[in-house]
Amino acid sequence: MSTVLVVDDDASVRTFTARALMLDGHDVDQADDGDVALEMIVEKNGAYDLVLSDIRMPAMDGIEMAKTAVKDFPDLKILLMTGFAEQRERASDLSKIIIDVVPKPFSLADIRQAVKAALETERP
Repeated sequence: MSTVLVVDDDASVRTFTARALMLDGHDVDQADDGDVALEMIVEKNGAYDLVLSDIRMPAMDGIEMAKTAVKDFPDLKILLMTGFAEQRERASDLSKIIIDVVPKPFSLADIRQAVKAALETERP
């Protein structure tokens, strides 16, 4: 299947999401902040099929991570997630960088479907 990087500072959300994606056969790496994720993306030379990242995180938010990552890896698919309406609005002008924003909280089925759709989508 695909290799997915799940980025969220909330360990329970990150673990739940990673397990959901592993059920579908994906290889999943995890990062607890945007700066860590960016290092992992660089280490793998952008070889992730999808980066699924929370927007609001302490050191580097998902929007900044996405903007920085696509400078070096323009074909990288990025799907953001957030539980905050204002964060979703902040991401609305990123349509050329990200595929979509998944609202939190989400169910197991919701996130599995969102990831499946993102993987099938052509890069924006």
